[in-house]
Amino acid sequence: MPVRDTGSPRADAENDFIRARRHQVLSALAGWLRNDTHDVVQSLSFDEAVEALGRRGETYRGTQVIPLDAIIGSVDRMRDFDRRFRPTSSKSRQRWERLARASRTGETIPPIDVYQLGDYYFVRDGHHRVSVARALNLDVIEANVTEVLTMLSPVEFSRREQLERKHWRRIFLERVPLSRERRSHIEVTDPVHYGWLAEMVEAWGARLMHSEEAYHDRATVASRWYAEDFTPVLEMIEDAGVRGEDETEADAYMRVSGERYRLIREHEWNRDIMAQVTRRRRRPRRKQDDPTRL
Repeated sequence: MPVRDTGSPRADAENDFIRARRHQVLSALAGWLRNDTHDVVQSLSFDEAVEALGRRGETYRGTQVIPLDAIIGSVDRMRDFDRRFRPTSSKSRQRWERLARASRTGETIPPIDVYQLGDYYFVRDGHHRVSVARALNLDVIEANVTEVLTMLSPVEFSRREQLERKHWRRIFLERVPLSRERRSHIEVTDPVHYGWLAEMVEAWGARLMHSEEAYHDRATVASRWYAEDFTPVLEMIEDAGVRGEDETEADAYMRVSGERYRLIREHEWNRDIMAQVTRRRRRPRRKQDDPTRL
């Protein structure tokens, strides 16, 4: 929808702000009705995103023209603007309208400063400039870009529930430092289960060190667990045909491992034990069934 132009930049800027505030209020109300207020009312937090992904470093990429739709969050102004950078209050109205007038009259607007995570950007400085640009239905904006390098691949994290999954997965990989190729096979349906799986691996490593009377670091434990326990168990699960249609490989491993311990109170694996597990009627594991307690 084109923005209104009455010929008076001052009046138009005032209307721009009123329209942006009205849309923000209506969007917040719609989010409240859908029980989805957290992602609607506030922009995404840069600190939350970096904590979930794990920070490795940063590189300055210079001044670029970036798409406004790719700006999804803020470094420190999450409460002042919603997800689409509409102002959540009128406290900075005068500043906002001055920028709107300047934009409408063609004045030079300095670049904003952003952090880049993958294909997304977080505003360090220039929140009002982003807000005005969106209100004027612009597609791009000039920005000084600093790319942040992360432990996890910065994809699929634009919503807070996706960040939660990234958070738990990062913690798992810090405790179980698998190679990039092997970690791609470790996915769980419920992100909290990453913590449970990490405890299962650590318990396996403790039994390994006890039996061999030798210390192994986390990387060694992770590598040997994957090769000596996770992969063979998955092969038996596939041979027995007991992996559920809705289960990932890690889901199936956790469920069958828990069922084995309930049956024999041991941590050994062989074909006879797998046969006993498969004879039991499969049931969905309840959320309160913590396999690390077994």
